[in-house]
Amino acid sequence: MKHNEVSKYLPLTHTTYYILISLISPLHGYGIMQKVEEISGGEIKLGPGTLYGALSKLEKQGIITKIDEVDEERRKSYVLTTLGTELVKLEFLRIKKLIEVSTSIVNKLEVDQNDKI
Repeated sequence: MKHNEVSKYLPLTHTTYYILISLISPLHGYGIMQKVEEISGGEIKLGPGTLYGALSKLEKQGIITKIDEVDEERRKSYVLTTLGTELVKLEFLRIKKLIEVSTSIVNKLEVDQNDKI
């Protein structure tokens, strides 16, 4: 997959990133809501409207795909596509780079702030 094909979706919103990393393995909608809340430490709580709007968009973009789960409730589950997996990896690297280049700057701000106290 070409880098340009994937990078056109970057940067991701926090919510989208959490949805995508929750879909490393298949999950249904309610499971996604629970997983996102868990991995975000409660910072992100998705409502059904927000979640299903995002899932629909991500599915149309080919980032996730719907799979049929054979169970008593016949819920639809979602999983990352190859494009989605590459997108998660690139977004992770983008965030990691942001942290690397800003760590010393933020640490200096903290030192400067402590000097003023």
